[in-house]
Amino acid sequence: MSNRPPVPSPARRTVLRGSLLASAAVAVPTAITTAPAFALSGRPSASWGVQVGDVTTSSALVWVRSDRPARMVVETSATESFRRARTWHGPLVDAGTDFTGTTPLYGLPAGERVHYRVTLSDPHDPRRTGKPVHGSFRTAPARRRDGVRFLWSGDIAGQGWGINPDIGGYRVYDEMRRLDPDFFLCSGDNIYADGVIEPSVTLPDGRIWRNVTTPEKSKVAETLDEYRGNFRYNLLDDNLRAFNAQVPSIIQWDDHEVRNNWYPGQILDDVRYTEKNVDRLAARSMQAFREYFPVPTLQSSPAERRMHRVVRHGPLLDVFVLDMRSFRNANSPGRQADDATGILGAEQLSWLKRELSRSRAVWKVIAADMPLGLVVPDGATDIEAVAQGDPGAPLGRELQIAELLRHIKHRRITGTVWLTADVHYTSAQHYAPERAAFKDFAPFWEFVSGPLAAGGFPANALDGTFGPERVFVRAPDRANVSPMESPQFFGEVDIDGGSGELTVRLRAQGGAVLFSKVLQPGRTGQ
Repeated sequence: MSNRPPVPSPARRTVLRGSLLASAAVAVPTAITTAPAFALSGRPSASWGVQVGDVTTSSALVWVRSDRPARMVVETSATESFRRARTWHGPLVDAGTDFTGTTPLYGLPAGERVHYRVTLSDPHDPRRTGKPVHGSFRTAPARRRDGVRFLWSGDIAGQGWGINPDIGGYRVYDEMRRLDPDFFLCSGDNIYADGVIEPSVTLPDGRIWRNVTTPEKSKVAETLDEYRGNFRYNLLDDNLRAFNAQVPSIIQWDDHEVRNNWYPGQILDDVRYTEKNVDRLAARSMQAFREYFPVPTLQSSPAERRMHRVVRHGPLLDVFVLDMRSFRNANSPGRQADDATGILGAEQLSWLKRELSRSRAVWKVIAADMPLGLVVPDGATDIEAVAQGDPGAPLGRELQIAELLRHIKHRRITGTVWLTADVHYTSAQHYAPERAAFKDFAPFWEFVSGPLAAGGFPANALDGTFGPERVFVRAPDRANVSPMESPQFFGEVDIDGGSGELTVRLRAQGGAVLFSKVLQPGRTGQ
């Protein structure tokens, strides 16, 4: 729809149980993984690939990882020949950041393809450089008529389903890359730090699922180095590295970047962990996260770092990236009549209301790492997300969402659409006050898509507080269906530059469009 160039050629939230790897030796098939181990002779190598994050009309953040201390240098150009290239001098990368680094780019032309290459040089001899690693991306358009198209999903290497060389690794990333989106929104669970990757798993039909394994994936992550190894694991996949080189990302986190269903202040009773304080685990994961993803708001001083942010992608689109993990209260049955903390925390809620009111974009995508009206349990009695299964007036975390929805209605904020992943299936929910117990809000849509490389699970129950209607769902009929048995899912959003219409397509790996919905601009609810 948008004016674009041609496309180039067990339980859900638990891990598979089993014995730990007998050996910590790495088994990395070269057919799938070409990223080498450290090789300290010769010149610096950047073979873990490149990434670009949070692209706007004029800026972007470039990421790389070296195999040793090195100086990062980025060149940008309007052409692949790199004539008239502009040079950006980046940081010295060393062991303090696990040899990762980022370089911000500013003053870029709007709505244009930017070619870039990253070169790593010996910090003691700038003439000794490694082989440049190339990538490209499109900056956000300054003109409405250019349109925007992006993909979203989440949940990678979950429930013990890792990089399988027998099926070509994470092939879904190759499929998404060929769609050539403007960017990819990852809705959380970028890793499963609490998920062991066994060398093989026997499927119900007797087939064998075979995993690439690494030492860091042989146990639950507790140390900083183990968290770093979890983020490195996915970069062993050729498809993912090729995707990163072509498609910029907007990244958020959820629970599995730390451990299943975590919340601030939690003390674990899980025998797999020697470190029981979740706040310490979360701090280690956050350090590794900011080292391995190009997120500008995480590159500032410690006091100013935050996951939640607005990424402005031209006049048609603002993406409001939420953090529904760092500021939440403890998981509980969710029946309290007063809850100022909720799932966002009071400060983040105020920020979100303020930024939504200020937004002049036609569409305001609210990137939530958890769904609103789907009941996601934590054990027998507690609730992990927002909805708690009581279809009556808002209680618990629902109170905060009710306050937000009321604000959107009364401020006449148009064009809000909620996107999420988390539940390991794909669906479309329409929320309307005439079906709801709480009625002071304008209708809106929530779309779910995932996983990308994890187990599939049956659909969750709906909570009637905000009147959701499940218009579409595609989900397995049993728990933890492997990617060999069920397709992986991702979503596509296409905003037409002429009409301003927003089209959502729910896609299955293999090319099928399972569901499509067209939304009209300028309305407070549809």
